[in-house]
Amino acid sequence: MSSWRSWHRPLVLFAAAMAVMTVVSAIGLIADDRVLAGAPIWFKPFKFAVSFVVYALALAWMLTLVTRGRRIGWWAGTVVALSSLVEMAIITGQVIRGKRSHFNHATPFDESLFNAMAVTVVVLWTSTLVIAILLLRARIADRASAWAIRSGVLLALVGAGFGFLMTQPTREQRAAGNLDTADVIGAHSVGVPDGGPSMPLTGWSTTGGDLRIPHFIGMHALQLLPLLLLALVTLAPRLPRLRDPRVRLRLVLVASGAYAAVVALVTWQALRGQPLIHPDGATLGAAALIVVASTVGALGALRPAPARQRTDTSPESDAGSDADAGSGSESASVQKEFAS
Repeated sequence: MSSWRSWHRPLVLFAAAMAVMTVVSAIGLIADDRVLAGAPIWFKPFKFAVSFVVYALALAWMLTLVTRGRRIGWWAGTVVALSSLVEMAIITGQVIRGKRSHFNHATPFDESLFNAMAVTVVVLWTSTLVIAILLLRARIADRASAWAIRSGVLLALVGAGFGFLMTQPTREQRAAGNLDTADVIGAHSVGVPDGGPSMPLTGWSTTGGDLRIPHFIGMHALQLLPLLLLALVTLAPRLPRLRDPRVRLRLVLVASGAYAAVVALVTWQALRGQPLIHPDGATLGAAALIVVASTVGALGALRPAPARQRTDTSPESDAGSDADAGSGSESASVQKEFAS
């Protein structure tokens, strides 16, 4: 891959702006003691800013891998940056006003801001879908790299899609029967009100389900699966089995399947109103099945390749040398693809 200077410029600039916003929000957490919905008022822009930094940089890099429809990809990435910037501007503006940004229908102005955020989320999701389609059509030489990138972006789309579930009225809100006049419609939590006891750092509920968990885990497959492959390539010089590109491909496929299963599990857990840190027997059983299946899959992926027949004209030492050289060059090419 070429230098980071060739990464999608608007997304890189947006990531830089969000890095600044992370610092601003951190100062706000220290200097502003206001609390909103049970959390420090600057906690939401802080979390969003950090998430947007890694999300935007991952997309900015992935767009350099697009081989068909580069102009479409550039525009899609630009739309992602602009729609995300609008969303962050609304979140920050509402924090300054001391108001909720999400699910806020208290006044016509607050409702219009939340509706505008809903539009930006739809636009962001659609633009990311366009990028995913372009990556599915891209010619990426290393198959493990291709699957890590494509699986990551597809799972990110699934994770982002959970945001739509949060905007729907909860069971309790429907039961109240005042949706036309309610100040708040929608919630992060399932089975309990937003703003209750929560986990440190993440703010996820410890007394009920929380749809932010599958939302977060799914979206960040965009970074974690390519990083897994990068780790495999980095370890390849020390672990001979990882020098085989077929082994790396199988491990990426296993990891992608396991990641998808985890996203499904935490979604099921959240929708049942169950806290992440208090799983019941069914959740633990499903988690155990994922662990066992992933372990068996990983061991199978690491199985030795079938021995190749040796010809009388090729000395064993020469064959081994050629194989090591080939695997080394393939690892080097993948490292180059992920480097700089």
